[in-house]
Amino acid sequence: MEKSDKIRKFLIATHGTFAAGVKSSLDIIIGTVEHVFLIQAYVDDKVSVETQIKEVTNLLNDNDELVVFTDLLGGSVTNQMLQHALKPNVHVISGFNLPLLIEVLMADAGTPVEEVIAVAIDNAKEQMTYVNKILAAQKEGKDD
Repeated sequence: MEKSDKIRKFLIATHGTFAAGVKSSLDIIIGTVEHVFLIQAYVDDKVSVETQIKEVTNLLNDNDELVVFTDLLGGSVTNQMLQHALKPNVHVISGFNLPLLIEVLMADAGTPVEEVIAVAIDNAKEQMTYVNKILAAQKEGKDD
């Protein structure tokens, strides 16, 4: 039986320098992770989003998985990725947050990527909360 050369790779593609900021946070929190690529759309007028996408996809082997994180569903960066989303082993997640990124990047490579993504999205949704409301409820409970 041949050894699989499949590697799970990641692309953070955002408007402006958001991708670099997120990558900086990832490096601080979980350390440097291999195979993480960035697209910072519209930072350099001379480089198109499609050109940046092609540069990343050219680095993929046929059996690699690419998990793409984009900032806005319906945004131009996500729309540019749509032509790649139907390719085998390309998975696009739009509207990501840092907890989702951390969970997907740190997931066991042996776990099917679809499962990793589904669980990470559910967990990431729980991270979004209005903290003031929680604090107010706790204060109300103490006042009773």
